[in-house]
Amino acid sequence: MRSVDTSERRIRLAQRHRLAPDWRASDAEDAARSLICLHGTDPATIYMSARARVDGMTVEDLDRALYTERSLVKHMAMRRTLFVFPRETLPPVQAAASARVADRESRRLIKEVEKAGLHADGEKWLRAAEAQVLELMADGREETMKEIREQAPLLRGSIEYGAGKSWAGKVPMGPRVLTTLSAAGRIVRSTNTGPWWTSRNRWASMRAWIGEEIEPMDPSEAETRLVELWLRAFGPGTEKDIKWWLGSTLGGVRKALSSLGAVEVDLDGRTGYLLPDDLESPEPVAPWGALLPALDPTTMGWFEREWYLGSHKEQLFDSTGNAGPTIWWDGRIVGGWAQRDSGEVVLHFLDDIGGEAVSELEGQAAALSDWLDGRRVMLRFPTPLAKSLAAEG
Repeated sequence: MRSVDTSERRIRLAQRHRLAPDWRASDAEDAARSLICLHGTDPATIYMSARARVDGMTVEDLDRALYTERSLVKHMAMRRTLFVFPRETLPPVQAAASARVADRESRRLIKEVEKAGLHADGEKWLRAAEAQVLELMADGREETMKEIREQAPLLRGSIEYGAGKSWAGKVPMGPRVLTTLSAAGRIVRSTNTGPWWTSRNRWASMRAWIGEEIEPMDPSEAETRLVELWLRAFGPGTEKDIKWWLGSTLGGVRKALSSLGAVEVDLDGRTGYLLPDDLESPEPVAPWGALLPALDPTTMGWFEREWYLGSHKEQLFDSTGNAGPTIWWDGRIVGGWAQRDSGEVVLHFLDDIGGEAVSELEGQAAALSDWLDGRRVMLRFPTPLAKSLAAEG
């Protein structure tokens, strides 16, 4: 069995994730393709992940890809998470991941509205509400959530929770309906009404936004295609890595690996997989550093992360598995970063990496501070280290 040690895995990461200086991406689309997709839950991450891989990238460059050329598309997929995909990747993503999310969300919403007594026939209501939204957007218009709710009366209403408790509240139904439609590939998050670090999107029909419906694919073939893309970008990895990233089943992953003729490799005692045409050892790269944002695709790319995360999980991930901003040196995470109230980027090292490496990363922190231009990006999922650094101001 071919052995792939930690050093080789870190070299592959540096090259394929476009983090080493000689392996930079040419533009945001190139960066997204190299990683399969960019993580989109936190709007600022989209821009900062692309910037970390594209020299000289501006906000306007990514805006053009997202909103003018529409070569990159925001879409809910694996693990009910929002990502930014290259447009050509939408068919396998929809068939293998998004459709599963749409079905799960639809069944859950139907059950909840019936239980709350809002609609006796939850499925009939949901189908009618979806039809109202699709009819509203049939002419290609873009609408905000508020505008849609005003024109589609079936989206009004809320489910109450925690009655009598201090944390009681209401969950509006409108956003839930749009979630099911977007996961089904019928509508899409279009232009943003706020600045780049916020999420105030309008909605449009998928057909109007990209010029066509998402091309259907056989779910099994689509899953095989996504596993192939993952191995190309993140391999080698274990079955657990792929299953977690894809949000699939172990049986589905194994079927895809078999279809691809994936080759078993030894990962320091664990069984990993590579594509049969990807067994050659890569050429070494010079030591490199990077400051990656919260939820970056590289930090979040594997389930079994010890080989690049070390013992830092409790400080750099929150309790539900969301990664905070990280400092990387030569293929491993060595600390975290935050911003002062002024917007200045400050570093906090968890490993001793030597003065030369620290100096290089401090230069990168200064460059990132300049790029942010005083804008302080707030984290949606603050980690223990992020909270500690924030308390210091």
